[in-house]
Amino acid sequence: MEVAVLGGGDSAAEEALFLTRFASKVYLVHRRDELRASKIMADRAISHEKIEMVWDTVPVEVLGVPEGSVSGLKVKNVKTNEEKVLSVKGIFVAIGHIPNTGPFAPPLEVDGGGYFKPQAGSQVLTNIPGVYVAGDCSDHVYRQAITAAGMGCQAAIEAERWLAEQEV
Repeated sequence: MEVAVLGGGDSAAEEALFLTRFASKVYLVHRRDELRASKIMADRAISHEKIEMVWDTVPVEVLGVPEGSVSGLKVKNVKTNEEKVLSVKGIFVAIGHIPNTGPFAPPLEVDGGGYFKPQAGSQVLTNIPGVYVAGDCSDHVYRQAITAAGMGCQAAIEAERWLAEQEV
């Protein structure tokens, strides 16, 4: 089946490349005329035979929603205002990731990307005793559910240990 990926950064290029394993065609829809992705990721996506670049274009409407199944994506070229429908059965939004850590920082330490900074030697310990981090808000690389579940387990074990130490 044909699918669409929305975005222009590394996340979108990586997602489009991954989907070529399963889809007959991947439309990579981007609002500009060049990708923001790193050069190597952009080159890989642009040169892949199963990926068709849809430049200067934004999504307008997902078709098939009332029927409960995606049947297409209406898009609009931002330079010509021309609209067309991509006959896709799936749509993937890959517009990057900004961790929602603002309400907690400070006092929790975050890095330049806004991710919580775990303490040295741990993935889950923060600069505040008894406060732990796990998953998307602290993991720059994987940010996937299984990673979050594993880190959540680590955080739960650390929290249990910390609580046990507090009982005097």
